[in-house]
Amino acid sequence: MKTVLIAAALMLSAATAHAADTCTSKAVDKNGKPLAGAALASSVKKCQKDAATACDLSAKDKNGKPLAGAAKSSYTKKCVSDAIGG
Repeated sequence: MKTVLIAAALMLSAATAHAADTCTSKAVDKNGKPLAGAALASSVKKCQKDAATACDLSAKDKNGKPLAGAAKSSYTKKCVSDAIGG
């Protein structure tokens, strides 16, 4: 139970950190125009993969120990969702 509460606190802090910097907001071309179609899909897919890797590495409790099991899964799912703008 304690681990779930810690995971929930981490998710809230991650949500505020990632709120303005989503994959869809970063998907722009060299002229600053938003991407569309296949280019957008490819950019978001790469961003999602990078976010999943970063979220897995940052899944730690308040003492710096790595999360495991359901707490890690929940944290990673929420972190990736926030990162891609979902």
